Amino acid sequence: MTTTNPAGHPLPYDTYREAIGRETRRFADAVRDADPAGAVPSCPGWTLADLTRHVGALQRWFCVLLSRRVQEVPRERDVELGLPEDVREYADWLAAGVPAVAAVLRDTDPGAAMWTWGADPHARFWARRMLFETLVHRVDAERAVGRDAEVDPEPAADGVDEFLVNLPYAGLFAPGVTRLRGDGEVLAFGCTDIGGAAGEEWRVRLEPDGFRLVAGDGSGPGAADSAAVRAPAADLLLLLYGRRSYREPVFEVSGDTGLLDRWFAHTAF
Repeated sequence: MTTTNPAGHPLPYDTYREAIGRETRRFADAVRDADPAGAVPSCPGWTLADLTRHVGALQRWFCVLLSRRVQEVPRERDVELGLPEDVREYADWLAAGVPAVAAVLRDTDPGAAMWTWGADPHARFWARRMLFETLVHRVDAERAVGRDAEVDPEPAADGVDEFLVNLPYAGLFAPGVTRLRGDGEVLAFGCTDIGGAAGEEWRVRLEPDGFRLVAGDGSGPGAADSAAVRAPAADLLLLLYGRRSYREPVFEVSGDTGLLDRWFAHTAF
């Protein structure tokens, strides 16, 4: 399955480094005084302690990949975590990793060639991936403890782009993606924000051998779409990650809803 990136473009590399720090600290702040055994509704079966450990462990693993500039698929993912014995200290453990993450990203050439599982075989892939892994789970944590979980439109739109650009390659850990095929149907995802994300749109074509991002057909917005979903960028991001339903009123939906059901059934990430 091949992909192009006709709609969006990555944010500046330094933006990812700074944003990862902010998102991580915000995550830690949300869970610090919460019950570690508290449920995370958007991650069924997980507790807040599980979610915190997951984010901290992934960040540390990504840092190992970056520092070693790995060139092949890693055979194992064992990383020295330094995890506290007391789960009530997980929030501080997560926040304590911020300086190390920032240092690795600062010392890494974003254009360095290395193994990635996605579309971009360069170190910058991992910075972008780390941000949205952290951001989406920060939203999970804040919602679990009853906090507002806002996401600014610009990073949200970049997160939509990052998700859709890399999704065709995600069969490594999301096998349903490999079964998402079609006969030329086109799904459109568009941002309705006022401001930086306004008008950004992505089209995905399902083909017999898989799916890929495509440019607009030039006939006007939605002219060739089999189905379309439009919403503010933050809502669109959470929809793609399975944290929202397209049936909620915030989403403007048109076309074949059966196609949308098939899409979301195969794209659990």
